Amino acid sequence: MVRRLLSLLLLLSLLPLLASAGIVRGRITDPKGQPLGFANVAVKGTPTNTASNEQGNYQLPLPAGRYELVFQFVGYKPLLQPVRVLGGDTATVLNMTLTPEQYQLREVVVRAKDRDPAFAIVQHAIDWRSYHKREVAAFTARGYIKALARLKDVPNKVLGMFKVGPDLKPGIIYLSESVSEVSFRQPNVVKERMISSRVSGDAKAFSLNRAGAGRGLSFYNPVLKVFSERGFVSPIAPNAFLFYQFVLEGSTMQDGQLIHKIRVVPRRRTDPVFSGHIFVADGTWRLHSVSLTLNEDAQLDYVDHVRIDQQFVPAPGAPHVWVMQSQTLTANISAFGFKGNAYLTAVFSQYRVTPTYPGRPEPAAPAPAAPTNEPVHAETVAEAKQQRPAARQASRQAKRQSRKTVQAALDSAGRRGNLLEVEKLAAGEVMRVEKGANERDSAYWSQVRPVPLTDEEVKDYHLKDSTEAIRNSKPYQDSLDRIRNKFSMQQFISLGYNYNNTHTKQSYAVKPLVYMLQYSTVEGTIVNPELTYSRYTDDERRFWLTPSLRYGVAAKLFSPSVELNWQHDAQKLARWQLQVGRTVENFDPNTQLTPIINTSATLFRNHNYAKYYQRRGAEIGYLTEVINGLQVRGAVSYFDRRELENSTINLIRDIPGRAFTPNDPVALELPGGTGFGRSRALSSELWLSWRPGQRYITRPDGKINLGSRYPTFRLTWRQGWHAPGSDVRYTFLEAGIRQTVQFGLLGTSSYRLSAGGFLGKPQLAFMDYRQFSGNRFFLAADFSRFQLLDYYKYATRERFVEGHFDHHFNGFFLNKIPLMRRLKWQEVGSVNYLYTPTAGQYVELGAGIEHIFKLARLDYYASFQSGQKLTHGFRVGIGF
Repeated sequence: MVRRLLSLLLLLSLLPLLASAGIVRGRITDPKGQPLGFANVAVKGTPTNTASNEQGNYQLPLPAGRYELVFQFVGYKPLLQPVRVLGGDTATVLNMTLTPEQYQLREVVVRAKDRDPAFAIVQHAIDWRSYHKREVAAFTARGYIKALARLKDVPNKVLGMFKVGPDLKPGIIYLSESVSEVSFRQPNVVKERMISSRVSGDAKAFSLNRAGAGRGLSFYNPVLKVFSERGFVSPIAPNAFLFYQFVLEGSTMQDGQLIHKIRVVPRRRTDPVFSGHIFVADGTWRLHSVSLTLNEDAQLDYVDHVRIDQQFVPAPGAPHVWVMQSQTLTANISAFGFKGNAYLTAVFSQYRVTPTYPGRPEPAAPAPAAPTNEPVHAETVAEAKQQRPAARQASRQAKRQSRKTVQAALDSAGRRGNLLEVEKLAAGEVMRVEKGANERDSAYWSQVRPVPLTDEEVKDYHLKDSTEAIRNSKPYQDSLDRIRNKFSMQQFISLGYNYNNTHTKQSYAVKPLVYMLQYSTVEGTIVNPELTYSRYTDDERRFWLTPSLRYGVAAKLFSPSVELNWQHDAQKLARWQLQVGRTVENFDPNTQLTPIINTSATLFRNHNYAKYYQRRGAEIGYLTEVINGLQVRGAVSYFDRRELENSTINLIRDIPGRAFTPNDPVALELPGGTGFGRSRALSSELWLSWRPGQRYITRPDGKINLGSRYPTFRLTWRQGWHAPGSDVRYTFLEAGIRQTVQFGLLGTSSYRLSAGGFLGKPQLAFMDYRQFSGNRFFLAADFSRFQLLDYYKYATRERFVEGHFDHHFNGFFLNKIPLMRRLKWQEVGSVNYLYTPTAGQYVELGAGIEHIFKLARLDYYASFQSGQKLTHGFRVGIGF
């Protein structure tokens, strides 16, 4: 009796030890002993899985018990290994060697006109692509991401001009980890809640990782808009046969399924395509895994080589649908003398899946037999297409049923009150980074990290974390600032000078010399020193103050002013704006006549294009985002505007027969001249910008807007108030719309339309007219505006319609020309339109090339008015 009692007490004392978690760890290699980085390790029958690191090491914490671990790597034979995990924080070492899968080619009977058997398999995959995209109505999962970037070569100067800062050295420059809850529901609603984040060497930073962004790399999408503006065609896109050749390299049985290994070969090097392998499951025709690459033929900028590896597995609890288990991206970096590499690995586990159907609706294909040496008939593409109607019907039904299933699941979860936090994110909020996500300690990460750190990563964390206090200290920051703040005349001329005090989060920025020294016929030589003082707070509030001391030497005109901005809410991007003083303004407030362009035109071409007036007074405004996507700005101002005249005709290059024009804009609606003498104006402005369906990320340090698939609408109301001391009285209304539309391989279109006018009989001066920003110089400051239109000529006090359209072909044509393709130039077409009652119909047509030397753009334009050609010319500017 005593012995039994002692045995019972001993058993009870061991229960906590047996129930506590142990850990399985080891190394995964190939038969030659080389590590298999980013291999998958899953616990069979559970939603638990992990992956190995770059060195092939893995770790997997598990409660005490017996398990079967599945080791997988793309192109290698899966290995099932039983293991017993002991409790009490014990470690079980399990090193595994995976062997390349033996994909056998059966002897097949192929007719003379038949293509490789891979084409029929891919045809099935194409036909079932849409169904597989919708077979999962919704899911939630735990996503772990680790991202790393390292430099191998660092130049002393960028482009031979700008010195590289002391922070950029060979080695790891960015290392971060994140753990997120991810939610997906049809048709394409992805939400993410980052619950923990770690950035090496910066305890206050939040990771840039996005687990939900992996949906954009789904090869079930026809075109993947990643890594490049033009996108790349999926090997199972509906038009894949136009871009790819396919070769069946063999088949093998894995867990009762026949898996086909198919080599993907681009038909033409010039096409936006992948190369590598896809693995397709026979019968269901879904992707089992992919290993695809993009190389220098892909016309990538700043990247030499990209590889994408994905592994899919049956969903826990719903094996008739599959989900992504892991995804790894690796890239080689090369730009402006920098060389290095980077990777991002994502592991998804703890899936809770809601399938569109409780079972696969179409008749199940008979289980294929294992590969044999007996010859069989090779299915042709034509024969495969005979099954297309069934696939299309299943896809259409899945599209409808997936949404019904999602709604039913949401209603059920709402009634039970057990919606996950990630599912409670606001409409449009695709990601939320929790406030305390970066406050986890090393012990926490040791427990939750599914992919172990490499020796290099451990060293980087240890070195940067242990020295962070030193690096953030005032003496250290001051020493770095002394290097960063070193004055360079070459940089000061073109970019200006910045003085930073990192420790106090203060900075001073001086405009470049080419901006500080200007010239015009109105003021002569212009000395315009402008300094901006900025200061940030720990909660991302920002204050910046910009005093300006403009002085025109010839006109002896002194125009001091100061501008104050105070951003007090980083989430709503809300800020106060105040401007006080005397300024010299262009009659067109949105002019393309930058100081450099007007100075060059005046001194070297005898064209004083810009027309100026002096403004004295103040304006106060407030900008905020009222609700997501709706921005509102209101402003009230009082200005005393005074006419200015030319004070000099000095120049550097005199062109015979060309004289300067008076500082009096020429406008069709004012044939008697635009002179106004003096005009005082009390005015207000209110504009609203609404982007419905705007997606955004909420971070503790601010809000990041990601755009929307819908257009952006804008309304503007300007009011001139007739009051004592004010000479104006007008009401101006304008409505506009703009949008960027993706057309896959055909490129990207952008349009901007606006219409409006003045009500009644307005009383106003010329600077109050609605201006249309033109350009008569060969340099283009903004290609989204008019390029041949005369400055000020078509300004109106009546009604108007204005439109701008650009289509960027992203190399669709030039990439097919060998010599042009090597240059990576891209085509662009433009249409600009204007209508006013006085000007009639004005149109500009343009065609050009961008990405010249990665930065420049050259366009040719022709203009027409009421069907008659006016003029033509080339424009050069920035286009990348």
